[in-house]
Amino acid sequence: MIRRMPLGLLLFASLVLASSDARAQKGSAQLFGSVVNRRTQGAIVGTRIVHVGDGRLVVSDSFGYYRFHDLAAGLVRFRVQAPGYPIATFVVALTNGERMERDIELDSLPDGAGAAAQPLPEVAVEAAPSLGRRYADFERRRSHGRGQYLTRADIEMTGAGTLQDAVRNLRGVNFDCSGSGCSIRMARAPMRCLPEYIVDERVDNLFGPTVPVRDIEAIELYTGPSEVPGEFAGRNAGCGVIVIWTRSGPPRRRGS
Repeated sequence: MIRRMPLGLLLFASLVLASSDARAQKGSAQLFGSVVNRRTQGAIVGTRIVHVGDGRLVVSDSFGYYRFHDLAAGLVRFRVQAPGYPIATFVVALTNGERMERDIELDSLPDGAGAAAQPLPEVAVEAAPSLGRRYADFERRRSHGRGQYLTRADIEMTGAGTLQDAVRNLRGVNFDCSGSGCSIRMARAPMRCLPEYIVDERVDNLFGPTVPVRDIEAIELYTGPSEVPGEFAGRNAGCGVIVIWTRSGPPRRRGS
């Protein structure tokens, strides 16, 4: 004889299973950034960003800022809805504990958007060439970061002879030549405040300013807290951060 579970108990069990699945989807990653108009770069207030996987929703604040907590590692899809803008989607790849910054740029709907769409000619888009596996973090930040980025090809085009020469024409960079040499300082940094140098993923404020330009493969420059990515936010972000990637890379550990 088959005994049926009471309807109330069945519903309770379903809710428990659903809540367990939702908790299983949570992780330790974070995603944050701003929602802006692609053309004007103005903040878009009240944008709804929906986690497609679990339905969680955040709304951008008066500065266009949004933040998701407790995201699981892996590929995560989001849907973006703002009045006067077409619905957009994007996907990010997260790791456990990662704090990823991702700005969202939306194109506003033109007047008469309900009319039939006019087909446009195909445009070939050529991605920037990869620098190699070791520079994956550089390329990830360059693809959606707020900083300024130089590769060896960019440096060679300027004919720079020093690190200072290489970054001289970047936005927000000043120089203090009051001592025996010239020091790089960010225009928005407090007085006498030197930037943090990260050389091959390690803080090195002694070697960083003097790295020979011939050894540099790539440079990331962040002028202040609003630009500094999450992985460097705990450092002296107010003074700016200069990330240097060299040809040799970090020294290998013994036994590796």
